[in-house]
Amino acid sequence: MSIVILLSLVVMALALCLAFVRLFRGPSLPDRVVALELFSSMIVGIIGVVAIATDVPSLLDVAIVMALMAFMATIGFARFLERGGPRDD
Repeated sequence: MSIVILLSLVVMALALCLAFVRLFRGPSLPDRVVALELFSSMIVGIIGVVAIATDVPSLLDVAIVMALMAFMATIGFARFLERGGPRDD
């Protein structure tokens, strides 16, 4: 089981790095918002795998709170983009 946990952590860390690159190099603001959502989803996944590996169930509560906060942030960014995004007033 430890090999599976290690492999999943490595794959999620690689996905985290790629999402980080897209977050900074994204050609548009919506691409960056999607990359930020992917970044937070990967963090939640990593916390979940660490909770399974260390057998600490309270980390699952942290993962749930993190997922809810990321969801609310995504909703906020989507409303911001829907209303026209940044202005140069």
